[in-house]
Amino acid sequence: MTRMTPSEALVETMAEEGVTDVFGIVGSAYMDALDIFPGAGIRFISVAHEQNAVHMADGFSRVLNRHGVCIAQNGPGITNFVTGVAAAYWAHSPVVAITPETGTMGLGLGGFQETEQMPIFSKITKYQVHVNQPARIAELTHNAFTIAMNERGPVQINIPRDYFYGEIDITIPKRQRHEPSAGGPNSLAEAAKLLAEAEFPVMVAGGGVIFADGQKEAVQLAEYLGMPVVNSYLHNDSFPGSHDLALGPLGYQGSKAAMKVIAQADVILALGTRLGPFGTLPQHGIDYWPKNAKIIQIDANPRMLGLVKQISVGITGDAKLAAADILNRLQTSNVAPKAHGNRGARMAEVRKQKEEWTAELAKMSNGSGSPIQPRRCLIELEKAMPKNAMVTTDIGNVCSVANSYLKFEAPKSFFAAMTFGNCGYSFPCAMGAKVGAPDRPAVAYVGDGAWGMSLAEVMTCVRENIPTVAVVFNNGQWGAEKKNQIDYYGNRFLGTNLVNPSFSAIAKAMGAEGITVNHPDMVGDALKTATKSGKTTVIEVMLTQELGDPFRRDALKKPVRMLDKYKQFA
Repeated sequence: MTRMTPSEALVETMAEEGVTDVFGIVGSAYMDALDIFPGAGIRFISVAHEQNAVHMADGFSRVLNRHGVCIAQNGPGITNFVTGVAAAYWAHSPVVAITPETGTMGLGLGGFQETEQMPIFSKITKYQVHVNQPARIAELTHNAFTIAMNERGPVQINIPRDYFYGEIDITIPKRQRHEPSAGGPNSLAEAAKLLAEAEFPVMVAGGGVIFADGQKEAVQLAEYLGMPVVNSYLHNDSFPGSHDLALGPLGYQGSKAAMKVIAQADVILALGTRLGPFGTLPQHGIDYWPKNAKIIQIDANPRMLGLVKQISVGITGDAKLAAADILNRLQTSNVAPKAHGNRGARMAEVRKQKEEWTAELAKMSNGSGSPIQPRRCLIELEKAMPKNAMVTTDIGNVCSVANSYLKFEAPKSFFAAMTFGNCGYSFPCAMGAKVGAPDRPAVAYVGDGAWGMSLAEVMTCVRENIPTVAVVFNNGQWGAEKKNQIDYYGNRFLGTNLVNPSFSAIAKAMGAEGITVNHPDMVGDALKTATKSGKTTVIEVMLTQELGDPFRRDALKKPVRMLDKYKQFA
């Protein structure tokens, strides 16, 4: 054992866990620990708002597949974490939120910046721990870090501010990770049997493929069977986009080719996906999920198996290891898979659907003139995007339509707001990814409404030298909600029209670069210039007010008004 302060024990435990960067806003509650971050080789990145600190930690963790850490002042600094932690929860990001709390002698007295900090995170974390003695700070911190990675999600370490001080005798725990497995042998054998008997198998490649670094194994299994592959919702980087078997993403604004092909499946291999309901809803007028297909679901969390869709086989396992195991079983079997017999016809169907969808996208994206048609903007951005770029998307109509266009060759390249769907996610997430992978371009797609929530972080980028590119879609509206008012509320626009300043001028005032783009021919050049510049750049794209389909046609109804004075609003 070594004698040290609790602050030193916390920082030494973080260093043992491999922490190199922490995101947050300085606060007196943890300043004793903050003071020694540099001595442990930990960079503190000071942000403009605590919610964005969590989003940065989220992006950092997703690109590196390791912990992202955030910390802030007790009370209001910590309550500002909530939205970011909820987003990380649904993205399965191992974010560690360190939450200094009111001192033990003042708790319950209603003092300055006091609130109960454990209940508010109880439903959006994988694990919470309150440090109840200074001598346990290293042990409990180590437990939280371990669980964040093993269970893939955010954790909270709550520390009374007076527990950073004093002297303790302590041993710093060694970093610990559980070794994953492919799953139970019986369920793996059953899965291999189902796939061997399938005549039209289709793989849904999910986030678990990315978390497990299993893209190579997914490709090998798909190629062996001649199995078409679709991406689960907002995991466009789970399978190489240029591969002959790749069809693109399911879900909102996804690929018609993916939907039309999976509709023909007799067996679906859901590899590393929980098959979330929003990612399998009808889209483009296609109710594509096959009603009679047998489903093999592989997920590291047993609670996800069969939760959303009725399954035939459930495997609690690592997506990479499970794919390799199933492939080995198929290759060493004495019976050739049925799918080998009709591979040519299936591949012809895949090519046909991809060609038709590509042609349809091109036809929808050929607008010219100024302002720019949103789809034309998105296709020009995709053509100019650097191959190794990391792209983040916010919630919103234009950002969501981007799901039809974004393709990636490598995993850990696409970071969306996922199913929590909060505004203001994209830009700070891109910043965190850039900190984690400084050699790769980081590009954020942001609507003009959501940009108001994160534009202050341009100052952080400049001050902290985090050269991030923001593509801001300026169409003067909260487009996703405005589409609902168009479809259901008689074009009565309340709260959805925006009057914007020049975002590129604001960027320049903050010390960044700013580019205003008002013609389609300028889009690609602007992106290339920004990503090569090595400077934080805001590309303000002036768009028409054309909108794509709403998020949820099933979530709203035509209004019925009972009182006479409201009937004009029916």
